[in-house]
Amino acid sequence: MWYVIDARDAPDSLARRLEARPRHLERLNALRDAGRLLLAGPCPAIDAEDPGPAGFSGSLVVAEFESIEAARAWAEADPYREAGVYASLDVRPFRKVLP
Repeated sequence: MWYVIDARDAPDSLARRLEARPRHLERLNALRDAGRLLLAGPCPAIDAEDPGPAGFSGSLVVAEFESIEAARAWAEADPYREAGVYASLDVRPFRKVLP
C-alpha cells in the first residue's frame, strides 16, 4: 500500500538539512530503484523554488510499504530525523487515484 510521510522541519534546521541531505537522498533513491517511490520533495518555507536562507518547512514522501508500521519505521530512521531536521512526522495511508 502507498503511504504519505509528511514531515515538518524544526526551526533553524537548514544547516542540518544540508549536511544530512546526501544520506537522505540515498534512501529515497533506493525506494525509487525498487519501484516503491511515487514522489518526494521538500516544501520551501517561502513561495519560491529556491528559498535560500529561508530554508524549508518540511518534506513530503509518498512511497509503498508493507504496512503502516513499516512506513513509520522507515520514516523514523531517516537521516533528517536523526540529525534533528524533522521536528514531527505524520504517516498516513494513501490511495492514488489520479493521474
